[in-house]
Amino acid sequence: MNEETSSPDTSLEGAKTGASGSRKSSAKPARSRSREFALQALYQHIVGRNETADIDVFTRDLSGFHKADSAHYDALLYGCTEQALALDALILPKLDRSFAEISPVEHAIMWIGVYEMQHCLDVPWRVVLNECIELAKDFGGTDGHKYVNAVLNGLAPELRSAEVQAYRQAAPQPGRDR
Repeated sequence: MNEETSSPDTSLEGAKTGASGSRKSSAKPARSRSREFALQALYQHIVGRNETADIDVFTRDLSGFHKADSAHYDALLYGCTEQALALDALILPKLDRSFAEISPVEHAIMWIGVYEMQHCLDVPWRVVLNECIELAKDFGGTDGHKYVNAVLNGLAPELRSAEVQAYRQAAPQPGRDR
């Protein structure tokens, strides 16, 4: 709970910009929705320092939560908050500034990306990357998606080495015939 208002901070709620690359809300898969709700919850955790259980109760009450994959949301919210220090330890070497200079939105998105790359092996790393970029486009700052992309793309070879290597070998190379 937020110390001042007794309800969690919801600054991200309704912040969706409808950027040209965004999917319409009604067309979003349940896992994409779960990432959005997890992002809102993690933002509350980072900015408001709210208790995870309180954030969870509040978030489950938000409009549209019933359309999200609640198991994936649980994994992201509780996994990221419980492993925050370990996630930060992986992210920090890829940053060109301190965490204090990183937007809490992009910080939370990076947590989601790193957590999924480590623990959600059923989700291909390119899907994790794309979903996090979309979150950053929809909820983050003007060029936040570029920063999220750079950090997560830098971590992918460490966290999903075989998958990234197979992708790179299969991808067409510039100046090379297929």
